[in-house]
Amino acid sequence: MLLAAVPPKLATPSVEFSALLPVLVMLGGAVLLLIIGSLLPRRTKWSWHAGFTIATALVAIGASIPLWFRARDDGPLQVVADAVRVDGITVFLSVVIAIGVILTALLTDGYLRRENLEGPEPYVLLLLSAAGGMIMTGANDLLVLFLGLEILSIAVYVLAGIHVRRARSGEAALKYFVLGAFSSAFLLYGIALVYGATGSTNLTEIRSFLAVNLLTNDIMLLAGFALLLVGLGFKVAAAPFHAWAPDVYEGSPSPTVAYMASGVKVAGFAGLIRVFVFGFSSYRADWQPIIYVMAVLTLLVGSILAVSQTNVKRMLAYSSISHAGFILVGVQAASEVGVEAAIFYLATYTFTVAGSFGVVTIVGRKGDNAHDISDYKGLAQRSPLLAFALLVFLLAQAGVPFTSGFLAKFYVIGAAVEARSYWLALVAMLASVISAYVYLRIVLAMYSDEAEAGAPKLPVPFGAKVALVAAVTATIGFGIIPGPLTHAARTAVQPITSNAPEAAPAASGN
Repeated sequence: MLLAAVPPKLATPSVEFSALLPVLVMLGGAVLLLIIGSLLPRRTKWSWHAGFTIATALVAIGASIPLWFRARDDGPLQVVADAVRVDGITVFLSVVIAIGVILTALLTDGYLRRENLEGPEPYVLLLLSAAGGMIMTGANDLLVLFLGLEILSIAVYVLAGIHVRRARSGEAALKYFVLGAFSSAFLLYGIALVYGATGSTNLTEIRSFLAVNLLTNDIMLLAGFALLLVGLGFKVAAAPFHAWAPDVYEGSPSPTVAYMASGVKVAGFAGLIRVFVFGFSSYRADWQPIIYVMAVLTLLVGSILAVSQTNVKRMLAYSSISHAGFILVGVQAASEVGVEAAIFYLATYTFTVAGSFGVVTIVGRKGDNAHDISDYKGLAQRSPLLAFALLVFLLAQAGVPFTSGFLAKFYVIGAAVEARSYWLALVAMLASVISAYVYLRIVLAMYSDEAEAGAPKLPVPFGAKVALVAAVTATIGFGIIPGPLTHAARTAVQPITSNAPEAAPAASGN
């Protein structure tokens, strides 16, 4: 007599959806916007696409607030079989990404109307990309990190080419896609090598394994480190993986570039911090020198090559590379102070760079091609408030006191000094001086040069006005009263560093 076999029950992980609510809000908002947008006319009198996107991001921020207090009081939340880790850094950087979405949506509305490209597609892609970035901020598994990176990237590839009537936009999208595909392949191969060396892709398990086991042959692990750095270094535009940034920034729609330089960079550095500072903390003696060299190259390449540029978008692209170098200085310290400085820098830089590219969006005029430095001549006469806003953003990026940029640079350099990376701190200060010359060229063009005869007036859409006012207020406000943001950054970092295991002796095996 045959007995019917009882199939075994599948062990499925429990999922706490409340801890994933910010990501679900972004994903749900994108789907809902796509459905509603397909049923309504593309061109409407009211800017409901942008308003819906901003409302979605605000709801995501609101959903993050309870998670902040839970992570602060109860410690990190392990979600989906510990594949996602919701802690202070997850919530902090998710809110920063959501703020980047809000600023980008405000800038995008006027841009799309000016270029006759109205429709829900850019906003849907923006929300999807932000959802991928939020997944990266909480990824506690290398495969989850990779999935978040792909969701983030694919949407941005399309955003780069969204201006279908502009050849440079399509060229930028193709370059970004091809090079991004290569970087993703490096990242995936690095994940495979790390799995082969440690037997896991979970960062908590990898950290515990490396803390208590001494590998007699760690070549595979170190090769995995290198390939992971290639993949993540591409996303943050760190040298020598920066070559795509100037061309892509120049060709992409200016509001899209604002998001690339803020939201995408935040997600990339979240991945770096998760993987190296948290997962590979026991092997910091092996990866710190590599990031040290990357930071030096990124600082020098970004600041020096910006000097010879005459296109303002390319100037700001190289400036963004240089700022990635400053953030790498904080990551290289591999300490609580270093991570705190890095995420503080990311938060303040989001406002500064979004505001800078907001001004670029307006000055670029119809066609988005007026980006030569000569187009900024006499801007203070034609549009004094616009010139003042750009002046504030440039001074902040130069690190002038009483702006948030000064404190951001001060904190990362202080973290390098605390980690005894004195030469790196010196290079960072030198790069800051070189970059100041670049920003001064734009300031002189705005305030010293006369406006050309027949120079057009620059109407500022309402959304762009709101974005610029918010960015200027944050840049000056956090420069004068940094306490709330500094305290939030310090609180966010504590859960990730307070329970790090002790490193195994002689972690670099032969």
